[in-house]
Amino acid sequence: MIKKVFKQMIWTQILSAMTVTLCLLVDNIMIGRFLGEDSIAAYGLTTPVLLIFAAFGAMISAGIQVVCGKTIGKGDETGTDSCYTMSVILCIGISVLALILVILFPEQICSLLGAGDPTPDNTVFWLTKDYLIGFIIGAPAFICAQIMVPYVQIVGEQKRLILAVLTMTVADITLDLVNVLAVKGGMFGMGMASSLSYYLALAVGLTYFLSKKCIFHFKPSIMSLRSAYNLIKEGFPTVVNQISLVLLVYVLNRLLLGVSGNTGVAAYAVISTVSNICYCFGSGIAAVALTLSSMFYVETDKTSLLEVVRTMLKYGIVINLIVTAVVLLGAPILIGIFLSNPVSDVKDIATLGLRLFSLSLVPCAMCTTLKNYYQGTSRTGLTQLISVLQNFVFVVLFAFILSRFIDTTGIWLAFFAGESTTFLVILAIIFFKKKRVTISAEDLALLDEDFGVPDENIYEAEIFTKEDISAASIAIGEFCKAHGEDDKTSYYISLCMEEITANIINHGFGIDNKDHRIDVRYVIKKKKRTLRIRDDCEIFDPISYFELHKNDAPSKTIGIRVVMSLTKDANYINSLGLNNLTLVF
Repeated sequence: MIKKVFKQMIWTQILSAMTVTLCLLVDNIMIGRFLGEDSIAAYGLTTPVLLIFAAFGAMISAGIQVVCGKTIGKGDETGTDSCYTMSVILCIGISVLALILVILFPEQICSLLGAGDPTPDNTVFWLTKDYLIGFIIGAPAFICAQIMVPYVQIVGEQKRLILAVLTMTVADITLDLVNVLAVKGGMFGMGMASSLSYYLALAVGLTYFLSKKCIFHFKPSIMSLRSAYNLIKEGFPTVVNQISLVLLVYVLNRLLLGVSGNTGVAAYAVISTVSNICYCFGSGIAAVALTLSSMFYVETDKTSLLEVVRTMLKYGIVINLIVTAVVLLGAPILIGIFLSNPVSDVKDIATLGLRLFSLSLVPCAMCTTLKNYYQGTSRTGLTQLISVLQNFVFVVLFAFILSRFIDTTGIWLAFFAGESTTFLVILAIIFFKKKRVTISAEDLALLDEDFGVPDENIYEAEIFTKEDISAASIAIGEFCKAHGEDDKTSYYISLCMEEITANIINHGFGIDNKDHRIDVRYVIKKKKRTLRIRDDCEIFDPISYFELHKNDAPSKTIGIRVVMSLTKDANYINSLGLNNLTLVF
């Protein structure tokens, strides 16, 4: 079922990762085609500021994935609502602060970015300032769109997410064309076009949060500093990741100015935009890994966690190999989209740079997916170490060294060298902890030896047919007896499993002409016995159904009535498009 969830989530998550990037991509294309290379250089200089604000949105977004993954895994509705409430408040606060800082100190920020002094003849400075102010007006929507994504993803509203991204992209293209062809608003107009596009995308997403079926509730009465702390703590590794990227862009811009001037900076701006799209494939897969690992970690589900590691690495390698091949072959075409001058020095430098950069995509995907997985399994220190090494230390180190010998070519090669070295460091850490050279999923998962429940105290089964139910019912009964349960208790536990799974097959299988399955997991931990039943059918909450019909004739709800009478506690949650029922005996 993990593989199926991955397939369902990957492409919408990749599109979600492109939420911020697509507007920047469209802007870069339009700037390059219509406004010239000075404007491209100005756009490149603003990138660190844009990444800083994106970092805060990404921090809250990652915090939501981890915190909500855990609260949903535990069935904690109050915790989920508190997380939602505090994430909205944090988003508003950060957005207002961003607006104030940029509007009050635009010239100081531009000088700090390397645009030079605000002299009348410094064209790049004024272009940088114009774009920055136009773009920052969209800061509230820019950040809110990022925190909207994990919530919409959790409830399985992929179509709405895709519609929001498409709306934003179409709007940005349209508004950019209006700006350059009709309004003549220059770089300020380009920034404003992106801002308006983000607001339109946010409006599409908000239709879910304002609807009656929204499972998240904004409740100021349950505002909690602890919830805010948890969001920031769990999302902080993402801030470290983004700040590392900001510093990387800043240092490389400075290094390129020294090696090849504005030509190198302009080439890097184009490469950065294309690379951000390329990164979305790896970061989209990593985002899925973060959500799933958070959920399964709090459930101490070792089997599912190992499957997450295997699946994320497989998809990360395969998809990014394809992206690498496309970029290697299509680099001249991709660069040509951004630049109108076919004999430009910028085009030649950027084409070579993009090809060399693409070599880093596979090792980058491996590092990023593992990094997010470690974040979801509470190894935040390791996550932060990987972020700093991957996105700053090693790339800058190799850029400084290689640029001394092969100029800008050395800077482009630094990406591959940095990502590959980071992955070797991860393997070295695993070797230190496991005392063996390995790339197995079990070792890469870095779970403690005593994590969760011993395998001998867990019964797991996959159910596809009614015949599978009979076999599982007998097997779980024997499992209970082997662990000291009497015949009566063993029968009742197997009966509960049989009643629930039979109901799922009778009412969930075959109604939509799709293949479905049920995962059964029974765990004995100390004196607690827990049965979790997970299926991928249409949403159905048996607990709410029972509450609504418990006064009906007993014969109409006899199956669920028997189950409820035999359990100490029952919890249902639908997340990631899966029904999850947990029964505690």
